[in-house]
Amino acid sequence: MISVGDKLPEATFKTMTADGAKPITAAEIFAEKKVVLFGVPGAFTPTCSNNHLPGYLENRDAILARGVDTIAVVSVNDAHVMGAWARFTGGEDKILYLADGSGDFAKSVGLDNDLSASGMGLRSKRFSMIVEDGKVTALNVETKPGVDTSGAAHILEQL
Repeated sequence: MISVGDKLPEATFKTMTADGAKPITAAEIFAEKKVVLFGVPGAFTPTCSNNHLPGYLENRDAILARGVDTIAVVSVNDAHVMGAWARFTGGEDKILYLADGSGDFAKSVGLDNDLSASGMGLRSKRFSMIVEDGKVTALNVETKPGVDTSGAAHILEQL
């Protein structure tokens, strides 16, 4: 698993734009920026939609006020699902919704979670991190169901 002090690997995500799904690289997101990235097991899932994402939307201004350039959420979903989730949650233009459709990013950082036994397939673990110029400076990975250490309140304490 990736650790504090590690550089994020090269990765390409997809994000929805007015012109449709577009690729965006890790370098475009993280180079020379301070980014709060949080990962969820799935868009539209109860804990992700009701408990995890709302904290980041509600605390967006406070997070940005602490020198953060971008807040991004990543999930092993396709770009269309992430785009729909952004619209549904009112998060468009507030948080960057990143699709890791095949779970390549989740696997490359060791934050993948095989939920095949429950019919959900490959997903991401629930996590949050602070990334400065591509380097992880804080990492919070949930060890049990729910949102505790990966939530916006904890990230605010770390900034």
